[in-house]
Amino acid sequence: MINAIILFIFYSLIMNLGATIKECRSLRKMTQTQLADAAGLSVSHLCLLEKNERQPSISTIESIARTLEIPLSVLIFLAAEKEEVPELTARHIEDLSKHIIGLMKLHAQK
Repeated sequence: MINAIILFIFYSLIMNLGATIKECRSLRKMTQTQLADAAGLSVSHLCLLEKNERQPSISTIESIARTLEIPLSVLIFLAAEKEEVPELTARHIEDLSKHIIGLMKLHAQK
């Protein structure tokens, strides 16, 4: 029961998860096939996730985050809509996102 509640809250908060996964995958210079294989998913399932046509389990998101070498909390933050983080201004969210993406690009170059 608690897992169902957590999933409900999680899915109601994450609106851009698919686009965020796709962007992070691109920053890591990974193909869908590479990410899917490394995360233990089928390519078709990953494709549907990136299009927001499937709702992933928490374990699937954890596997994707681990494969992308991104903390789960960072992946969720990047996927959050501005309205979902009312404590931060749009400028704060934009600045934090730019810094996180910049760090990911630096890491990808190594």
